[in-house]
Amino acid sequence: MENLPPGFRFYPTEEELVGFYLHNQLQLQGQRHDTTRVIPVIDINGVDPWNLPSLAGEVCRRDMEQWFFFWPRQERSRPNRTTASGYWKATGSPVHVYSSHTKVIGMKKTMVFYKGKAPTGRKTKWKMHEYKAILNSHPPKLKHEFSLCRVYVMSGSFCSFDRHPLDIPRVEGDIGGASTSSQPHKPTNTS
Repeated sequence: MENLPPGFRFYPTEEELVGFYLHNQLQLQGQRHDTTRVIPVIDINGVDPWNLPSLAGEVCRRDMEQWFFFWPRQERSRPNRTTASGYWKATGSPVHVYSSHTKVIGMKKTMVFYKGKAPTGRKTKWKMHEYKAILNSHPPKLKHEFSLCRVYVMSGSFCSFDRHPLDIPRVEGDIGGASTSSQPHKPTNTS
């Protein structure tokens, strides 16, 4: 993996992150060495975000935009999201992650890193999307053993990591504490 061709980037969709990487990590509990070489298992909450790029997997280490990590479950019900320099704070409500077959396969929570102590910290440009997988059971159930986190720095320009199927009919409901709406997803045009 060290000798990648020029221009190669690891740029997975949300469906690939949840449906392939996170599901494999949950099923095999980190036994696939090739997956953990791409997305390592670390406790990202103990590390300041600007130190995370050096801990990224082989294919992402030199990326200047985004880095991926598996985060193992913490024993307590509410995770400690503080580091030596600040804390991660959730923004907005969790949203569903859909497969290309319009099936809900996971949940995504967005967080922003603040420098300093809560609640008076200063907002930074560091963001994280935390993905959790949903079991295909009745009723659907969130898997908590591992999360997959995408860490990135906001550049100020619109860059959507959220590539997923268009015109997905969403039904009113509540899965894992997040509501869905009946409105289909319409991408926004920023030009």
